[in-house]
Amino acid sequence: MDKVLVSPDRAVEDIPDGAILAVGGFGLCGIPSTLLGALAAAGTSGLRVVSNNCGVDDWGLGLLLRAGRIARMTSSYVGENKEFARQYLSGELEVELTPQGTLAERLRAGGAGIPAFYTPAGAGTQVEEGGLPWRYAADGSVAVASPAKEVREFGGRRYLLEEAITADFALVRAEVADRHGNCVFHAAARNFNPLCATAGRVTVVEADLVVEPGELPPDAVHLPGVYVDRVVAADPADRRIERRTVRPIPQEV
Repeated sequence: MDKVLVSPDRAVEDIPDGAILAVGGFGLCGIPSTLLGALAAAGTSGLRVVSNNCGVDDWGLGLLLRAGRIARMTSSYVGENKEFARQYLSGELEVELTPQGTLAERLRAGGAGIPAFYTPAGAGTQVEEGGLPWRYAADGSVAVASPAKEVREFGGRRYLLEEAITADFALVRAEVADRHGNCVFHAAARNFNPLCATAGRVTVVEADLVVEPGELPPDAVHLPGVYVDRVVAADPADRRIERRTVRPIPQEV
């Protein structure tokens, strides 16, 4: 089945207001920026987004955030976005902070059909006890707080019950995808993109390179096409480097 669509606008046009999105990327690596740009242009709002981070102020998810289109974020790291902090502290944005490994496993479990699992991460902390501020009120008080988690002991160690995550749509960026949706990811872009892809009921992939079926060796495929519903070509110019570092030019002796 050929899953390639002619434009990113077509790929996201049926995402409704209030949808739950799983968005791939790690830092600025593997961000589905082409699809996010199309979604921002579409005016979709009230989104409930699951992503490792919320990008930067003027790119990726930051475009939706700045326009007030995101109602809730489930993330593990939010430290590079000043607008994110402003909206959270002013009560405009609900935020569920989740340990990074727990977030990854919640997505993996959702894609595997596992409703919940036990993890030691967060045991004995406020993650277990509840009361973490998810949303502030305008006066600075806590309007919505995290609930306490179920605890069990295995082998004399405490574990917390964490629920899996599934999403209405997943937006993913791959280095290479074929027309059947088989994908290959590059380096750190593989950290969350495959997990988001399997957790989405409808998964949309943007790829730097779209190839014909059979061009990807089976052993090279990171994400089988059975998890992918739509493929579009990514904008090759829309890339960012989070922290550019260079070596000094060696001086000739």
